Amino acid sequence: MKSITINGSQRESVGKKATKALRNAGQVPCVLYGGDKPVHFSTTELAFSKLVYTPNAHTVVINLESGETFNAVLQDIQFHPVTDKILHVDFYQLFEDKEIALNIPVNLIGNSRGVKNGGVLRRPYRKLRIKALPVNLPDFIEVDITPLKIGDKVSVGQLANEKYTILHPDSSVVCAVRTSRTAVADDDEDEDEVEGAETPAAEAAQE
Repeated sequence: MKSITINGSQRESVGKKATKALRNAGQVPCVLYGGDKPVHFSTTELAFSKLVYTPNAHTVVINLESGETFNAVLQDIQFHPVTDKILHVDFYQLFEDKEIALNIPVNLIGNSRGVKNGGVLRRPYRKLRIKALPVNLPDFIEVDITPLKIGDKVSVGQLANEKYTILHPDSSVVCAVRTSRTAVADDDEDEDEVEGAETPAAEAAQE
């Protein structure tokens, strides 16, 4: 998985007054959990542009002025209800031998046969939550929808991977092609129907 580096300064004071002063100075208060003790630090809001405002998933390298470096993932983020400014960010520290749960984007590739015939593509899940060791975290989960005809679907059980565990029931539908008023029959389906049907003349001959 791709990683983004965030440079920060460790916070000595963590009270409300200190937090307000940081925000007034254009800094975002952050906390890193998961280690021996929480690590409080701050950084600029601009540092989150490639991490927050993107559909992609990333790990994070946190570099502090003290020289300490931590590998982490974004755990929670708080926005101002009116201005949408970032108020606070929580991270969770990564360890090579410890699995982590993370939401991973689902990337659909190809052009569905059913959609070409007028069907409608439904996507109940644009992200799937998985559990894996940091080294096995994928950038995205790829699903080829090319062979999907009207009525076909892809479920979680079809996306099983030995490198990670998908934390959704196997029956959960990731994407499906539904029929619509403008849908037409698939060419292959038409051919199957013709081959399997008897014409009136053939029936009469049998009588």
